[in-house]
Amino acid sequence: MQLLPEGARRLAAWCVVILLAAGVGWVGILLCGEFRTAVVPVLLALLGTALLGPLYRRMLKMRVNQSPAAALTCVAVAVVVGGAVYIVVAALIHTGGQIVTSLRQAARSVAEHFGAAGTSLDDLAAHSKDLLAKSGGTAAANVSVVGETLAMAVLALLLVFFFLRDSDRVAGALRTLAPRGTADLVEAMARRAFGAVEGFMRGTTLIALIDALCITVGLLILRVPGAVGLGALVFVGAFLPYLGAFISGAVAVLVALADRGFVIALWALGVVLAVQVLEGHVLQPMIQSRTVQMHPAVVLLAITAGASVAGILGMLFAVPLTAAVFGVVHELRALYGPGGPETPGVPGVPGPSEAP
Repeated sequence: MQLLPEGARRLAAWCVVILLAAGVGWVGILLCGEFRTAVVPVLLALLGTALLGPLYRRMLKMRVNQSPAAALTCVAVAVVVGGAVYIVVAALIHTGGQIVTSLRQAARSVAEHFGAAGTSLDDLAAHSKDLLAKSGGTAAANVSVVGETLAMAVLALLLVFFFLRDSDRVAGALRTLAPRGTADLVEAMARRAFGAVEGFMRGTTLIALIDALCITVGLLILRVPGAVGLGALVFVGAFLPYLGAFISGAVAVLVALADRGFVIALWALGVVLAVQVLEGHVLQPMIQSRTVQMHPAVVLLAITAGASVAGILGMLFAVPLTAAVFGVVHELRALYGPGGPETPGVPGVPGPSEAP
């Protein structure tokens, strides 16, 4: 190794570090896949805790004890989430056939102008309803899958209760487990990461609700069939930033094109674009101004990576986890970046070895 120049030795060291980190990460992903029945409820509980934290803290300010406050919060989320899931599923079931029929008609119209591309769209729309029916029938018939899903949901709800009730003990536990001299840094990174996830969940849920209401009202005014189901699709798709909005908006425009003609389709496209402009220039800056801002390219890459690793669940968890990573990076940059409180050599600012 001494025969190699200094630059080559440094490059080799960095390659070893990167390979080790990639190997550890891949083994971690494989272990999460093997223990998914335990990992998925924990991740869902963390997202639920981040979303419900403000309600729980408000109850504590009203002098409600920790356990009753956590229990009431869990009951509230069970009622709200259960009602929302019922509304979304009922809307999609009642209007799903109409939406699929409209998509087939739109695909035939595209096929007349674009040939093979439109024909493939027609085949996809023609078989989508059958695929959904087969998937639903298989899930209903497979008792183990249904039981596993219900068990994970119940476990996630119980974990939300414990995470909320014992949230004041987390900082102490982290400081106890942290290596000597790093307790402050570990606590700061954990708070910043959870704050980023909390802001993302609150902001995304509120933005999804506003987007769904605006698009539903616009489609009802235009008398587009299946407007409620399309609005429910917009709400669900909003939890996949950029990609979900594009897919749900395209479906709404195609349904309007098939049933109401080219002019109404243009108006529907205008409604979708107006809502997206409202989200990008008003809602996002106002609602998520205090959270970690991520570039759209980073979000799309995170969604793609999550889909390749864990499918739909990976797409759901990819963006919150990326927000947490960005929060940690911002905290480290604030501490150790130029001008930060831990920057060595700055007059009047203690370095890492001098910090209390």
